[in-house]
Amino acid sequence: MNKELIKKLPKVNALLDIPKINKFAKEMPYTKYISTIRTTIDTYRNFVVKDMIEDFSFEDVVDTCIANLRDQPRYNLTKVINASGTIIHTNLGRSLLSEDAMKHVVNIGLNYNNLEYNLDAEGRGSRYDHVEQLICELTGAEAAVVVNNNASAVLLTLISTVTNGEVVISRGELIEIGGSFRVPEIMNYANTKLVEVGTTNRTHLKDYANAIGENTKALIKVHTSNYKIVGFTKEVSLQEMVDLAKENNVLSIEDAGSGNLINLQKYTNLNEPTIQDSIKTGVDLVTFSGDKLLGGAQAGIIIGKKEYINEIKKNNLLRSLRVSKLTLAALEVTLNHYKEESEVIKKIPSMRMICEDPKEVQKRARSLRSKLNKLCNHQFELIKTDATIGGGAMPTSTVESYGLRVTSNLKTTQLKKLMHQYKTPIIPITSDDKIVIDLKTIRRDEFKAIIEFFEGLE
Repeated sequence: MNKELIKKLPKVNALLDIPKINKFAKEMPYTKYISTIRTTIDTYRNFVVKDMIEDFSFEDVVDTCIANLRDQPRYNLTKVINASGTIIHTNLGRSLLSEDAMKHVVNIGLNYNNLEYNLDAEGRGSRYDHVEQLICELTGAEAAVVVNNNASAVLLTLISTVTNGEVVISRGELIEIGGSFRVPEIMNYANTKLVEVGTTNRTHLKDYANAIGENTKALIKVHTSNYKIVGFTKEVSLQEMVDLAKENNVLSIEDAGSGNLINLQKYTNLNEPTIQDSIKTGVDLVTFSGDKLLGGAQAGIIIGKKEYINEIKKNNLLRSLRVSKLTLAALEVTLNHYKEESEVIKKIPSMRMICEDPKEVQKRARSLRSKLNKLCNHQFELIKTDATIGGGAMPTSTVESYGLRVTSNLKTTQLKKLMHQYKTPIIPITSDDKIVIDLKTIRRDEFKAIIEFFEGLE
């Protein structure tokens, strides 16, 4: 180890005095700014300790520090490029908001607004009034209320309507989704007794009927959002369950999960029931997400019979689960898109990707490949892929897509790590030990960052 080089290492304060460096203090959180400077100094120290460097100048450290600061994401929550082909990617923020929704969010966020002020009555109002009528118009429900996510919607619904009673559910629908959200545990929190009927793969209407007793308060159907049971199976339809509930004077509840509002078969080979279909069965209450197939901000939407929604609105827990002004702003615009179906496909990003002609994806893939193939140490092969819907919306459903399979002089694990660590992180998939960039979830305006990343590897 060269002790003289160790002595040459600058102190943090010396670098803080450099104008080209301290300008970054205004562009990122201060703790990240300081830690990046310290990391730069530590990097040079490690180089010296390991005899990996013979000499360096103060200017070298300054230049490295500036480069590191420039490459740092400004915030922990940052933009990434979704190259995975999963359209509604839970880990990457689920559905993208439409441009119109984002404009309205910015407008509401930058200004005072009538969140809980009734302009007509010139007094206090309800935040839920901004979207309730719109939700009812689109779904056919009598009433609606919005909370912060669908897990909350299920919990609040159960606590408000079936506490201290029994709830009958098929064993095949006792789901667990990401984050250890388990239906049985949610029912336990709601102080309801879970009555399981049927088997994992087969449940009959008579199973529900035989389980109904004097303490039964509801029959519930849960969308199997992240798996499918196939083969020798049998399930009771929502309509059958609703009719049975009415005959026995108990509630019918559906956790519909994804919140689909259009007939996807008109545009794809996908067959997903709509929320309107659910309401037409006469079901008492339905819950679903705002940020899955609906394509809006994270929210849980509860719709159904007015008398039960009113009970939910009276529950003090609603205040703990309420949505913010920004969520309501995004949700209102997203719902307004659904007034004209062509607007849904055109403006809501997730729905546009789901319904997009595969030939358009192929065009993007070819365009990106032609630009990337000019780079000497990597090869990019155009391949067909199956993009997934994701987000716990349609667990086995895919849509045709195209991607680029990367052949590199780097190991796949090394290349993937570098892509994740890039200033605009790129999240690809791995297939047959090769990196694949799926173009289904990549816009043309993201090409520049991808090209710059691979150019930087040369």
